[in-house]
Amino acid sequence: MAEETQVDYSLSNSDTLTKYKTAARIAHQVLETVTGWCVEGEKILTICERGDKLLDEEVGKVYKGKKISKGVAHPTTVSPSSFVTPYTPLASDPADAAVVLKPGEVVKIQLGAQIDGFGTIVGDTIVIPSKENTDSEISGREADLLLATHYANELLLRLMIPPGLMSAGSEEEKKKAASEKPITQSKITQLLEKVVKSYDCNLVENTTSWVFERNEIEGKKKIVLAPSEGQKGEGVPEVGEAWGVEVGVSLGSGKVKTLENRPTLHRRTTTTYGLKRPSSRQILSEIVKKFGTFPFSLRQLDDERAAKVGVVECVRSNVVRQYEVIADKDGAAVSRLFTTIAITKNGLMLLSAPPSPDLAKFKTDKKITDTEILKILEQPISKSTGTKSKSKKKKKKPAKKAAEEESEESSEEE
Repeated sequence: MAEETQVDYSLSNSDTLTKYKTAARIAHQVLETVTGWCVEGEKILTICERGDKLLDEEVGKVYKGKKISKGVAHPTTVSPSSFVTPYTPLASDPADAAVVLKPGEVVKIQLGAQIDGFGTIVGDTIVIPSKENTDSEISGREADLLLATHYANELLLRLMIPPGLMSAGSEEEKKKAASEKPITQSKITQLLEKVVKSYDCNLVENTTSWVFERNEIEGKKKIVLAPSEGQKGEGVPEVGEAWGVEVGVSLGSGKVKTLENRPTLHRRTTTTYGLKRPSSRQILSEIVKKFGTFPFSLRQLDDERAAKVGVVECVRSNVVRQYEVIADKDGAAVSRLFTTIAITKNGLMLLSAPPSPDLAKFKTDKKITDTEILKILEQPISKSTGTKSKSKKKKKKPAKKAAEEESEESSEEE
């Protein structure tokens, strides 16, 4: 009898990285389109439905004829101003289905795709322009919030890099740098708090980044920012891992509360249980077939109303997890960014990341002055491989330089 071939699903396998990149390309493309749909007066439900349809269409164009799973790694969600968690309303819930985007509202968009179980998720935050004023300039507290989130994200990405990975110098110096202890999670929170407090903002409590594995977006390791009592992270980032990196920032205290809205975002767990109701078994079967262990919205199931009934036993028996709808305790605006990264020997590879903001359009008198923070922001996230890009793309400025220029431009206008 022939031995079964063991498939290498690690990042050292170029095929794995290709699948991650393919999923990321789809996620980026759909995010850009969905962002364009987010205008004053548009229903959130309509945007989410169109986003999921586009995700399905784009995923269907790749790996045709291959016997591999592929689909949505995270449904399209559009979260109103004070909402912390991804929000995906149902057509059968009239009040939620009628919610529309308001001008000046801070909105979070999140979605993702997966190829062969390798999922990439991306999330961005935008401010809804008014129909009368399409000027892209953002000022006041909204500018503070988005800048705080941007620089907190830039800092967290750099803190994800394993010790010594980006060090230069002799082999001995590199070994010495690599032998340093990884930064603690409490120190990570402390540094990020310095960033957001520079803009008079706060971290959203319990914002969690997870290690990604095949068919798993909440692996064995996690980093918890601003943990509440009883919450803590586990493990440190290492070369060869993919991570979903999330940053949440609030104009309020950063404390959260659970809303009364129906939880509509769910995910299958690895728990097995003999469900009693035929409707529950039918729903679970559809979930397994369509989504595996990736998150989904009840509206993505064939019969939304039947799904609302059948999922109850699934959740009660812990074969399906429901994500409660969480919001800022003070009702303050919240911003979130989500980036999927791969940690390689050359540093961080941003698989799917929110678009780089045009910092010139943010007008505020606040800035980062902490020298320790500015020094970290000056560091690159990856080594130069010496290959030249075929297209002449504008070179991204170091985060520190961008922070300094942004504050200088604001000062000049005063």
